[in-house]
Amino acid sequence: MSDYLFLYGTLLPNQAPSEVSALIRKLRKVGEGHVPGRLYDLGDYPGAILDARSETHVTGEVFALPDGQSILPDLDSYEDFDPADRRTSLFVRERHPIMLSDGRRLECWVYVYNRNPGEAPLVVGGDYSKYKAA
Repeated sequence: MSDYLFLYGTLLPNQAPSEVSALIRKLRKVGEGHVPGRLYDLGDYPGAILDARSETHVTGEVFALPDGQSILPDLDSYEDFDPADRRTSLFVRERHPIMLSDGRRLECWVYVYNRNPGEAPLVVGGDYSKYKAA
């Protein structure tokens, strides 16, 4: 069984910075998808806060993780996620059901913002790529 990762911001292939772009190239795109929640513009990157009851969605892409290669620890480090200290991590990696554009639903790892977004602006429409292009 494949493991999946939902990306919605600076880890997307067209947004990934040089320090993680080689890792991102190892992922295989499955399709576009969304998850209930809100997406905030935190300046240099977005942050998703997921909420199953939300009427808004975070839009992104689902990728299959490469078999036999554990890239999640490197991505955890980039996202400032320490599995041994979730409380102080900037993002936490959690499993959430993602609805794909073709109607399938996949359990995926998602990096969820682990702070209060405060006055950060909401990314209207929940699509960071479109938001940055505007």
